[in-house]
Amino acid sequence: TDYGSSLTVSLPAALQPHQPFQIIVRYTTADGPAIWWLDPELTYGNAKPFVFTQGHSVCNRSFFPCFDTPAVKCTYSATVKAPAGIQVLMSATQSSYLEEEGIYQFYMEYPVPAYLVALVAGDLIHADIGPRSRVWAEPCLLPTAISKLSGIVERWLTAAESLYGPYIWGRYDIVFLPPSFPIVAMENPCLTFIISSILESDEFLIIDVIHEVAHSWFGNAVTNATWEEMWLSEGLATYAQRRITTETYGAAFTCLETAFRLDALHRQMKLLGEDNPVSKLQVKLEPGVNPSNLMNLFTYEKGYCFVYYLSQLCGDPRHFDSFLRAYIEKYKFTSVVAQDLLDSFLNFFPELKEQCVESKAG
Repeated sequence: TDYGSSLTVSLPAALQPHQPFQIIVRYTTADGPAIWWLDPELTYGNAKPFVFTQGHSVCNRSFFPCFDTPAVKCTYSATVKAPAGIQVLMSATQSSYLEEEGIYQFYMEYPVPAYLVALVAGDLIHADIGPRSRVWAEPCLLPTAISKLSGIVERWLTAAESLYGPYIWGRYDIVFLPPSFPIVAMENPCLTFIISSILESDEFLIIDVIHEVAHSWFGNAVTNATWEEMWLSEGLATYAQRRITTETYGAAFTCLETAFRLDALHRQMKLLGEDNPVSKLQVKLEPGVNPSNLMNLFTYEKGYCFVYYLSQLCGDPRHFDSFLRAYIEKYKFTSVVAQDLLDSFLNFFPELKEQCVESKAG
């Protein structure tokens, strides 16, 4: 199928528990859901071909052999050969370029789930917009990107760090992709992918990039172990996004954006019915269903509502920020289920545990 077939590897019976071993898989990829090849005419500059990958949620199995589940994380390295004049980027913490051979080398030193491995190549140039951030774009788009983002990404990162602890990925770069990019933005670590058309709206640019910044903690550092609990990444990232916008733009900005989105959530629930299984936070993933089909307003906004409810239980958003910092520190570079979050919450606030808040109706 489009999403590949499973590969079963039988390990030798003599292999001892925890004994290191190496498996080499030689493979060739065909066209698949993860890899998007664009002719020059489909780019803004119309100058050179362009390629990008989009791995969320299970597309990267058509890109490379992997344990395609968010429960499994690993480091990765890659060697990419490209024609002269084509810039290659990946979601990696280290990179180098051998110009005479046209070879790029990448290494991600922290464990990530398969869906966060990403590659882009094309007519891309860059400009620094902060001490640890740069924007990449086609030459015709770069001046606009610089004018919109210069200086403010560092402001967002600093605000996020004050709330949730150190930014652990080193760099936070942004690459703007042609209009065929199938979603608005993707939180690939070290290199956020974002659709170029968002540059036309200052408000959406602010909200969406800050949401991807928030994923650096919620989703990338600590990941939902199953796609049935995608709200663990999206609901927490939406909550963190709104805490960051409150710190940087004030409560009025955040309240307006939240009210707008919650109104859309209520309209959606009215349309579908409140008991519709699609609206559940913990959805049931049937075999053969692409988890991306389950991503909707409920994943983000109903997830946000539940996280906000938890913050209200402890009475002070600052206390809840402290809990989330401890949660990140405890679980970073691992994958969790919702019960891990709830157990950590009750352990962090023993007075709430004594009140049996987990047994409250509703």
